Amino acid sequence: MSQLIDLAARLEALRSARVTAVGDVMMDRFVYGMVERISPEGPIPVLRIQRETTVLGGAGNVLRNLLALGADCCFVSVVGDDATGHGITGLIAGEERVEPHLLVEAGRQTTVKTRFVAGSQQLLRADQEEISPLRPATIADLLQRTEEALTDSGALTLSDYGKGVLCPETLRALLTLAQRKGVPVIVDPKGRDWTRYNGATLVTPNKAELAEATGLATNSEAAILAAARHILATTSIEAILVTRSQEGMTLVTRDAAPFHVSATAREVFDVSGAGDTVVAGLAAALAAGFSLQDACLLANAAAGIVVGKIGTAVCRLEELASALQGSDLALGEQKIVSRRQALDLIGAWRRQGLKVGFTNGCFDLIHPGHVSLLGQSKAACDRLVVGLNTDASVKRLKGDSRPIQSEMARAIVLASMAAVDAVVLFGEDTPYDLIAALEPDVLVKGADYTVETVVGSDLVLKRGGKVVLANLEAGFSTTNTVKKITAQA
Repeated sequence: MSQLIDLAARLEALRSARVTAVGDVMMDRFVYGMVERISPEGPIPVLRIQRETTVLGGAGNVLRNLLALGADCCFVSVVGDDATGHGITGLIAGEERVEPHLLVEAGRQTTVKTRFVAGSQQLLRADQEEISPLRPATIADLLQRTEEALTDSGALTLSDYGKGVLCPETLRALLTLAQRKGVPVIVDPKGRDWTRYNGATLVTPNKAELAEATGLATNSEAAILAAARHILATTSIEAILVTRSQEGMTLVTRDAAPFHVSATAREVFDVSGAGDTVVAGLAAALAAGFSLQDACLLANAAAGIVVGKIGTAVCRLEELASALQGSDLALGEQKIVSRRQALDLIGAWRRQGLKVGFTNGCFDLIHPGHVSLLGQSKAACDRLVVGLNTDASVKRLKGDSRPIQSEMARAIVLASMAAVDAVVLFGEDTPYDLIAALEPDVLVKGADYTVETVVGSDLVLKRGGKVVLANLEAGFSTTNTVKKITAQA
């Protein structure tokens, strides 16, 4: 455990990392809905579609995870001159800290993977794709751009999804360029012939991919070690990290004992893109100067977070820090969160069909009135987010003698309450901007307000939500409590 805490203390170094990512980029499309009946046309569920989202997939998901971990990235890939390719270009253009090199090949179809999801269960995946090698001119351009990018990169990732960007000739050239510049290479492998990855620092197969590449069983730890050592004996790959789902990960190298890392996820909702998170975590850590074993620990913790989310998700740096310190942020088990983390949590809750509520206050000295408000707020929703004024905000609203307790003390008390699912600090005088960002379905405030005077009511009502006025417990307030204490002093 001390090793993980030490690792958490060093995570800020990831912000100095720069990684070059090359590979097959694609669009991941998610169609969410509810299944309430079986089709009369055949024994299949009918999905009543409620919403759709699109995110970067394949090598693009490695990019997303690198950025979420704080690293900079030079991203090199190929798209077609089609609507999906233009969409991918737009998504990457909206990201910060990325140097994009998206080569456009006319006539090529950009890959789209569409997943149909009911609640938290995937029903079907449908792929639109073209599997064909790149044109010689495109390959030459890709290699030139990558060579230039490697000059100031600390690691290179190669995401091989078998769509044609990383053909054997291109792979050999990229690995040679990285070796020449002394840059470690992490490969997400595919297929049976792994001699094409000769010279790679690390490959990251799952058990099925390792079995396919070797023709050997991978149904036990001994079998996995034998298969990994077979790869090391028949290629010039330096090390193999086998991802083993709920069994964790096993690192096999040429000159050391196997290193096993136990899985960290408590509940698995979706494994989509978890391998990309592993690759990104390894690359960012190695680029920041971490040892290979520490990089594996970091990648394992990151993967444990994303499988607790629904969809092709990412692991953010603050989530990773908390996970390494022993707190699992997945789906809000750690309640004191940043605004960005709250958005991730709310997205996950909504994908499960849950209604999100919001209330706010200073909550300086918790009293029965506060408890009643929180209980009524939770009764109006499935998940409750509490906006908490920072110390500076309370001081402006209540005077220099307040707050009595620090913002962290107040947040910890709120987070300990069963009715509260997340606590988000805000420094403004009102929570209007926070409500605008979080877009709750239900807004709760005390009955001493009217619907019209509740801050943010216009935002919630405009989105089709509702405002609830909670009954007040007479005679309770922090101000009165302070007056009584002062009078008795």
